[in-house]
Amino acid sequence: MQNIPSFSYLHTCSLDSLPRENEATFLALLGQALKEGARPLAYFALPKMADETGQSLLAVLAQDGQRRLLALRSIPLTSVASLTPSFPALHLFERALNEEGMELRGHPWCKPVRVAPDLRSPGSPPFPFFRTTGSQVHEVAVGPVHAGIIEPGHFRFQCAGEEVIHLEIALGYQHRGLEALVLKKPLETLPMLFECTAGDTSIGHALAHALIIERLQNRSLSARVSETRALALELERLANHVGDLGAIAGDTGFLPTSAWNGRIRGDILTMTAILTGNRFGRNLVVPGTVRRSPDAKTCSDLEERRKTALRDARGAIDCMMKSPSVLERMRETGKVSAGMAKKLGLVGVCARASGIPVDARKNAPFEDETLPFAPALAETGDVLGRVQVRIREVETSFAMVEKSLTILSALEREPVPPRPPLRPLPKNTLAVSQVEGFRGEIVHVAVTNAENAFLTYRVIDPSFHNWMGLAVALRGNQISDFPLCNKSFNLSYCGHDL
Repeated sequence: MQNIPSFSYLHTCSLDSLPRENEATFLALLGQALKEGARPLAYFALPKMADETGQSLLAVLAQDGQRRLLALRSIPLTSVASLTPSFPALHLFERALNEEGMELRGHPWCKPVRVAPDLRSPGSPPFPFFRTTGSQVHEVAVGPVHAGIIEPGHFRFQCAGEEVIHLEIALGYQHRGLEALVLKKPLETLPMLFECTAGDTSIGHALAHALIIERLQNRSLSARVSETRALALELERLANHVGDLGAIAGDTGFLPTSAWNGRIRGDILTMTAILTGNRFGRNLVVPGTVRRSPDAKTCSDLEERRKTALRDARGAIDCMMKSPSVLERMRETGKVSAGMAKKLGLVGVCARASGIPVDARKNAPFEDETLPFAPALAETGDVLGRVQVRIREVETSFAMVEKSLTILSALEREPVPPRPPLRPLPKNTLAVSQVEGFRGEIVHVAVTNAENAFLTYRVIDPSFHNWMGLAVALRGNQISDFPLCNKSFNLSYCGHDL
């Protein structure tokens, strides 16, 4: 891709190396990269400098096959033409830009990302929900307050009889301001903050942040640290996939697997607690090291627990997948075609169920090595496809846990390195990390300023990409399919609303 600065996903990039392109050149290069297959990881405006009338735009894209990142920067702008009509994967990035004060010319519907009026500009009009007209059309509203102990989110269905014409998903009722808080906190306190980004992905987000700091400070890791992190991440994936499969079974009315998987998930969380001291993996990952790592005896205990959990999970899943009524309920429900998944920029299970092989474990591993790893794929793009991907990932994760335990047992005499002192951050530098969480690719992007501090820090949870996929999956389905489709995506409210 000519004229587009690139760098390895394992390294950083100097901001001074990025030319400040005018609007036309910036958009032409960004469009060229997307047309040639690059994926958008982040697209946002840098904070306005005192002597500037506008904000510089920064775009970061992934070239998965080459394991390289592309970065583009514009001159300060107050207005920019929208690329969403040609590249729908940018639609939410552009809506967020508009919400932060950038005018988006030609965007098909540049409504706010967040619903709550006190989180938007003073005097903002009510949130502009989509309306379908017609004598046979009716509207069903669900939420934002739900019966369960979950974050608020609003689902508004436009239906003709039982058929869903359109589903609008409105989020942003409890914006926490996490990204702004990062800029105010000391570096040593940030791991605890990022563990709270999304409670079911504590390890994934803490790891993404640790990689940012390590790349900015050019730190290398010992084999024990790398393997302990990999083990913790796969245990987090296992606990969530097993729990999701049980919940999906429950939404099909198949209670045996629903009940069994709840218990098996608890067994895997116990393994996480033995490894980290916390059932959700908190207080383990810090920049440069881990706070604890298992000795040979603990590895042996975890291996026995792994074998038991694998046996039980296989039994529970096989029972569900041999039920004709379960298979019939999932098949052809909530379909997202491969073309649509690619257009929307879906990631994780939702993308791989439609045959899109995007997986950071393959495309952006923690070290520059060729791994014998192939993403689990399905082709149908329906609930059954998303279930099949999860089942294959459960098998893969159990195998990866076994491998990590074997390696860590052999590394028993290698001590866990102490937490290294945090050095000042380099000036005017861009750093990016990609971690494959259980939902999909987690992306953290940090930019430092001339005072050796963060200028901005952006977190892109996989749910940011995938909520629109759920809306598309419901089109043409019965409204009664929503709980099952929703659970097959299992997206995060808080991970979206940072």
